Amino acid sequence: MDKSKRLFLKSKQSFRRSLSPIQSGDRIDYKNMSLLYRFISQQGKILSRRVNRLTLKQQRLITIAIKQARILSLLPFVNSLPFVKNEKKKFEKSESTTRTTTTVLKKKTVLKKKTVLKKKKK
Repeated sequence: MDKSKRLFLKSKQSFRRSLSPIQSGDRIDYKNMSLLYRFISQQGKILSRRVNRLTLKQQRLITIAIKQARILSLLPFVNSLPFVKNEKKKFEKSESTTRTTTTVLKKKTVLKKKTVLKKKKK
């Protein structure tokens, strides 16, 4: 074949459908925590359908089940999930240390002043 004719032919690449993360035996239910944890991000958000590779019906059922589990306190609304590694945030750590050191220093100076005043009175 000529190169000019080859340009218009479609490539014959095989299309492979990705398997659904939910097997036929899995039941989408608010009590099935191991299944629900797979569809929640580290921040505690529900992952999108595109990321989950679910059908529209499955995504709706998963979303409803997660919301029901949150209402019944089986799942948290925010990031305090036991399976997620709790990464220490730098900004929180620095804020807490600066607050405690300033308050401790203020308390020490107040105590020193009180003791000095007591000694002067004697």
